Amino acid sequence: MESTIQHLVKITGYRDHDLLNISIASSLREIVDAASVRVFELMTSDSGPFLRSKVDITATDVKLVDHQETIDLTSDESAAAEIQAAIAARLPLIETITDSGLDIYFFLWNDQKLEAVIRLCHPAKHSVNIVEVLKGMMVVFRNFHALLDYHERDSLTGLLNRKTFEDSYTKLLRLNTAAPRVGAEGAEADAEQAHWLAIVDIDHFKRVNDQLGHLYGDEVLILIANLMRGAFGSDDYLFRFGGEQFLILLHATTLEKAQAMLDQFRIQVEQHHFPQVGQITLSIGFSRIDHVEPWVAIVGRADQALYYAKTHGRNQCCHYDHLVSNGDLHQEFANDIAEFF
Repeated sequence: MESTIQHLVKITGYRDHDLLNISIASSLREIVDAASVRVFELMTSDSGPFLRSKVDITATDVKLVDHQETIDLTSDESAAAEIQAAIAARLPLIETITDSGLDIYFFLWNDQKLEAVIRLCHPAKHSVNIVEVLKGMMVVFRNFHALLDYHERDSLTGLLNRKTFEDSYTKLLRLNTAAPRVGAEGAEADAEQAHWLAIVDIDHFKRVNDQLGHLYGDEVLILIANLMRGAFGSDDYLFRFGGEQFLILLHATTLEKAQAMLDQFRIQVEQHHFPQVGQITLSIGFSRIDHVEPWVAIVGRADQALYYAKTHGRNQCCHYDHLVSNGDLHQEFANDIAEFF
């Protein structure tokens, strides 16, 4: 009992999702003496649903992993079929037998959403009482997970709030440098790809609030947030920064793909019918993230590109470096963007 309480104290002592995932995985591994414990998230792609790893814990190693293992839930493997059936039935856990031994899967449900799947590989200690203890720990983990979400997310849209921006920015860069590519081809690929920061502003949003009221304005914000989730990937960070302004951290990709993704999102919003409001358009400014520069400088450049878009017709997506190279903007090196924040 004392050991279980100590594990619970450790789990609830963190204020970060990654550290929380590491803590629960470490505690579960120690209690059952498992060969390893992995935390997965449920993802979808054009080919179907799959699980993607986030944390890997072994007896000798504790690490965040950059999606090194995936489980294709559409495959013919028996474990995949059992996992998919458990998700469809919203089960709290299943036990599967593989050639290597017993695996236990815990499913972390928050209302209708599957927040995480935790796999315990080959636990040396296994009994009805131990499983009941683990189920209780998962309830505590789920509740604390929801509490962190409550503090990290905007209450209206469900997107990340501005308080979490700096931590998310650091995580994005950390994952990008965790497994550097080697050789000439890897260096060339890294040179072509980058992270990107975009600021999104709703055109004439004040007019919506003034003419129709704040309830309709809130509905516009909610719908745009939903469209944003569908337009960008799970590796991208989406924030509401307050009012009618959003911020996007795009995972490593090329300039052409970043521009295409942002423009596709902008056009999708333009073509969407907003009830009682009609058409809504967006202005977007974005900039390449330079890892050696402070984030305030990157935000300042994206903000300059956004300002250009707003003052030159709106409903467009402008890239800072492109504007500078064309002579439309003068490059500035000041880090002071207090007005934006």
